[in-house]
Amino acid sequence: MPSIKMLKKEINNDIGDLIEDIYLWELSNPDGDLTKSEKLIEEAIQVFDDLIGKINAVSGKDLKGKFKAIENERKKAMESLLKKSAAL
Repeated sequence: MPSIKMLKKEINNDIGDLIEDIYLWELSNPDGDLTKSEKLIEEAIQVFDDLIGKINAVSGKDLKGKFKAIENERKKAMESLLKKSAAL
């Protein structure tokens, strides 16, 4: 498992790249349904907030296991968000 700092960077980079891709899609498809893309951006920001909040709330025993669970959640959330962005 990467360090906490690296995990936060990965989350930030993944969500940032996704939002950037959605904005590029919006620019290249001005006639597309922008409400769907805006909802997807809001969902991505919510995922970011949730994951960072979980990282900041970790305490107690089995820190490694807790961070591994957050990492797995990040992977699943990004997979879901990427599928939704591909469907735009």
